[in-house]
Amino acid sequence: MDELLILVVEDEPEVRAEVVRDLSFAGMIRVEQADDVADARDAIDEVDRAGDHVGLIVVDHRLPGGESGVDLLVSLKDNPNTRAIRTILLTGQAGHQDTIRAINEADLNHYFSKPWDPNELVAVAVRLLTDFVLDAGIDPLRYVRDLDGPRLMAAFAKHGRPD
Repeated sequence: MDELLILVVEDEPEVRAEVVRDLSFAGMIRVEQADDVADARDAIDEVDRAGDHVGLIVVDHRLPGGESGVDLLVSLKDNPNTRAIRTILLTGQAGHQDTIRAINEADLNHYFSKPWDPNELVAVAVRLLTDFVLDAGIDPLRYVRDLDGPRLMAAFAKHGRPD
């Protein structure tokens, strides 16, 4: 319970495997996968029912099933239960208007075009997950080794362990 997860939403299995591999940097953070928006929503609901937290979603723009990755991101920001989730749009297909919509309507945290730099993806994921842990009041000590340890320790020193 109270586990932190990354959700990767990508329909191309080879690309999804690469993103999962890149984001499997942290022993205390599980990486889940979905191949379309419906699957992603099911995964988010399952994580929520388990009492855990999706801290970061990395989503492609073009997905099968009629809804895009940007549609998913906008719906997350419209829902009070999911609006705190940090978001990365990782795509080679999003047009200018789609990207603007993701920024303006979904409060997108970061955009990467394919192919991405794995080190930069990890650095951004660490920053965004650290932000999520601090904002969500999750015990920062569990993630000191995997995320931004100095920031987490500073927050712990200032505020102590969250209730």
